[in-house]
Amino acid sequence: MRSLHHHREHHLVERIGWLRAAVLGANDGIVSTASLILGIAAASAAKGDILLAGGAGLVAGAMSMAAGEYVSVSSQSDTEHADLSRERQELKADPVAERDELAHIYEKRGLDGALAQEVARQLMAKDALGAHAHDELGISKITTARPIQAAFTSAATFSAGAALPLLAVLLSPVHWVLWTVPLSSLIFLAVLGGLGARTGGAGYTRAIIRVTFWGALAMAITAGIGLIIGKTV
Repeated sequence: MRSLHHHREHHLVERIGWLRAAVLGANDGIVSTASLILGIAAASAAKGDILLAGGAGLVAGAMSMAAGEYVSVSSQSDTEHADLSRERQELKADPVAERDELAHIYEKRGLDGALAQEVARQLMAKDALGAHAHDELGISKITTARPIQAAFTSAATFSAGAALPLLAVLLSPVHWVLWTVPLSSLIFLAVLGGLGARTGGAGYTRAIIRVTFWGALAMAITAGIGLIIGKTV
């Protein structure tokens, strides 16, 4: 007799919440800090001024990312709670209509009418709100909003990303900064793109090209503006 082994499958979509915040934070940290450093360096600033500007950018950016992620994801969470509250009231007021609504969703997915009604009845008997949250509203444990997790993840990864261009400035003579910072930052971005793709189970090439292209464009524009301002001021 064959034995049945029960195991929990780990799906990559379970990582989507923290992965999005982590990749966004690290990418912004590298690009924004490197761009700021290049803008200041192109204006012929001293090494101390470059480090000061970069350090200030790291702190301000990390706080901004944390606050922005918290507010944004909190808004999503508020919407989810409002939808769940409305659904709870509808289930209390007319459970039969809500069961028919759930059954209709299952019919659209391919079940016949009788089976759809039975599935809806059994699911609602166990957890009516959970069934409607998942199948009607699209809210699940995987996708539910987590404001604090998103805020801390974004702040931490932004700081880690921003520290890399600053490290390049510390290790380079001031007249090499315009070369070492963009080159090292592009390498960091390529590694970040590859890590993000691997963690999310996506292809490497497109992810690496995407992050390096936009990072290079941002740094080039900022350096060009800094060069123009440095010559005119």
